[in-house]
Amino acid sequence: MSDTRFDIIVVGAGHAGCEAALAAARMGARTLLLTMSLDTVGLMSCNPAIGGLAKGQLVREIDALGGEMARVTDATAIQFRMLNTAKGPAMHSPRAQVDRSAYRRLMKRRIEQQENLHLRQDMVSGVLTESGAVRGVRTADGHVESARAVVLTAGTFLSGTLHLGRSITPGGRMGEPAAVGLSQSLRSLGLELRRLKTDTPPRVNARTVDLHRLEPVAGDARPVPFSSSTERLDRPQALCYAAATNRRTHDLIRGSIHRAPLYDGQITATGPRYCPSIEIKVLRFPERDTHQLYLEPEGLDTLELYCNGLFTSLPRDVQEAMVHSIEGMERAQITRYGYAVEYDWLPPTQLRPSLEVKQVDGLFLAGQINGTSGYEEAAAQGLVAGINAARKLRDRPALVLGRDEAYIGVLIDDLVTKGTEEPYRMFTSLAEYRLLLRQDNADRRLGRYARENGLMANARWTDLVRKEEQIAAALAYLSATRRDGVPLAQLLRRPEVTLDDLRGADPELARMTARPDVRQQVEIEAKYAGYMKRQREQVERFRRNEDRRIPASVDYDRVPELRFEAREKLARIRPASLGQASRIAGISPADLTTLMIWLETRRPRTAPPQAAPSEEPTP
Repeated sequence: MSDTRFDIIVVGAGHAGCEAALAAARMGARTLLLTMSLDTVGLMSCNPAIGGLAKGQLVREIDALGGEMARVTDATAIQFRMLNTAKGPAMHSPRAQVDRSAYRRLMKRRIEQQENLHLRQDMVSGVLTESGAVRGVRTADGHVESARAVVLTAGTFLSGTLHLGRSITPGGRMGEPAAVGLSQSLRSLGLELRRLKTDTPPRVNARTVDLHRLEPVAGDARPVPFSSSTERLDRPQALCYAAATNRRTHDLIRGSIHRAPLYDGQITATGPRYCPSIEIKVLRFPERDTHQLYLEPEGLDTLELYCNGLFTSLPRDVQEAMVHSIEGMERAQITRYGYAVEYDWLPPTQLRPSLEVKQVDGLFLAGQINGTSGYEEAAAQGLVAGINAARKLRDRPALVLGRDEAYIGVLIDDLVTKGTEEPYRMFTSLAEYRLLLRQDNADRRLGRYARENGLMANARWTDLVRKEEQIAAALAYLSATRRDGVPLAQLLRRPEVTLDDLRGADPELARMTARPDVRQQVEIEAKYAGYMKRQREQVERFRRNEDRRIPASVDYDRVPELRFEAREKLARIRPASLGQASRIAGISPADLTTLMIWLETRRPRTAPPQAAPSEEPTP
């Protein structure tokens, strides 16, 4: 093997790979990003949108940790919407329609301009190891590239198979080859691989759609950017359009179901439960006469519309009839047909919370290879994997975000602790402490980690510190200042009272909350103070179990009275704490008690520490 030219090799340049490579390079690691095509770096393979319910929180957290997705989205989006604004702040989620072509070009440019990062077109056929540790990769032409760590972000390309009606072709995306050798290489390392599938919808030419008969969906009049570093949004805003299937559509699907790969046995892999194909929706909900669709622009320089909600792998002629059955789309020209893709993935219980493979030192996995769906879930994993690969090379402990710190923490903990049987998608309901993990306070929660890893510029950090000081000062002022004998903080908790109401009669408060982002945080913190106090108390109880560590060397077969199933699952997952152990499916409270008592009996007994000499002056 040749001398190590790179510290870290990232395989795949989708959303996970881009974030992993940028993070590693920005942390000073010599990084190589390998992709099968330089024309698809940062490509939005499916829908032209970033964010959405819970996904928007992930993007805000990626930004807070020093990632790139939010900034590129702000620069290339063509419509911004804040979802769930009728609900409380914990449920607010930003979403943006994005110009697919512009996003890809800008992300590639950011990668090309990044110091310590080398971008190359090549196909990886295998991971090379020595004595249980990664040593590099081998390309399809036999070339060896050595590295001290490897991050795999293969997306849907691992032994990918495309289905369009009865047509079956190898590929990870339509028109692109599959990565076959890499799957075999991972199996040879003793890793388990399974199969998942996902669907895409057809695209249509907007010129051939009667948009006047569809309901326009506009963005927010005052759009809010994803990144806290974005000062203004000045791109033109585009319309989306709401459409719907009907009885005729459903009859066509039912009459052609015998030709659907999902139902004739051609596709055997598990698909996403919460983003199913139109075939599944029609058969699963026979009482429904319609299903909601959205026609979303793919960009400002194209007339292609993405038919969101019409995911399918039905044959071409059926897709044509199905599209033409929808009001306003009777003469629509399909520019790209929908299809399904089956691909290999690795059950993520084979990973540590750092996203490093337990069996192979220095090998990290991120994105759909771990069983997730969505650009946002992939990018979040890629960022964490890139950070941890770089930290590992510096002999620093891994960055592991808690469930009480970030949606990213919930995402990764769910994957490595519980695993998944279907493509995993983030939802707000999966976060126990979502009132504390709002989209609006991501920088306050996670900015320190970006700073610690060299992923936040000095100016941005200084601004964040100043913002935190202003929020604290304003909250203290609200508690200390009274109006008619009532503290302003108490007045603000009344539903009919807003912070602007108080600011109008208090010049000092108006001065202290002049910044819009400070104003927003102060109002939320004050209005929901009681709820937040209770949730922080819940976090404290949660932390007590998380802080009770389990040594990695524990032999669970030697723990008496522990059930066989519990021993097997604990040995496979190897939880780092009692808290993580409690979240493993099949581990009972009795199992936890048994394990806790056993650990306590083996805790070293040491003399109490001597008090350190006081450095305080003698009074």
